[in-house]
Amino acid sequence: MVFFNKSLAGPGYIILNIIRVLNILSLLAVIAASAVMLVKTFVVSKFFFFDACSHVIAATISTFLIISEISIFKGYFARNWPLFGPEAGFLTLGCSMLMLGNGVLGNLNKKATSQQSLGLAFWRIVISAGIVVIVVGVVNIFANFIFRDRKNNVTARMVRCHGAYASQKATSIHTSPSLSRRDSLPSYYSRSTVKPETRQKAPRLPLNISSPINEDENQFQKFGGNPFVQEPSLAHHPAMYSGTAENRV
Repeated sequence: MVFFNKSLAGPGYIILNIIRVLNILSLLAVIAASAVMLVKTFVVSKFFFFDACSHVIAATISTFLIISEISIFKGYFARNWPLFGPEAGFLTLGCSMLMLGNGVLGNLNKKATSQQSLGLAFWRIVISAGIVVIVVGVVNIFANFIFRDRKNNVTARMVRCHGAYASQKATSIHTSPSLSRRDSLPSYYSRSTVKPETRQKAPRLPLNISSPINEDENQFQKFGGNPFVQEPSLAHHPAMYSGTAENRV
């Protein structure tokens, strides 16, 4: 954004945190106004159930936005509500506050929530809550465009959290190394580091098997006296058939 420069990041940290306090207070005012209108709806309106649902929904949305502003569930909002996450701006928040304020002020046109039904004191609570939340919503929208830096991927919410270090934080987030497809998928084969020429070649058939080496000719004589122990016959040794196999090949 053309309005943003690094000199605004430091003061923006203070300004945006002041706006955060105003956001919470204005949303609390919407909850109070919804509670007042909810009680009066049961007394005056015949179709109190549907009017009551609209007030309950407004109070629930306000509570949700307050929780997003307190930033106690950053991981949850980053995964499930990224428009309210730590890397998002304030555009969605500001538009939500505008709709809440429009709904609060629109209820003043009904008989159940008119000045005569609510009384002057409660009527002032409702109208002030609607005006304040609309004004603060517009302030959030302007702050979103003033304190963001699209060139460096810096949002106003990041400036509110990190101040002058927001640009460095954005750089570290968007330049973090990501896993490539080859590294992220499992490998089903192992790459050998041995060169093909250094690998041992398998011997070719037929194999030339040497005859048994008998260094001690008398090694079996000690068993000669035992009738159950006999010297093994060499007639079936593979060496006796090596010459025959070569001739066949």
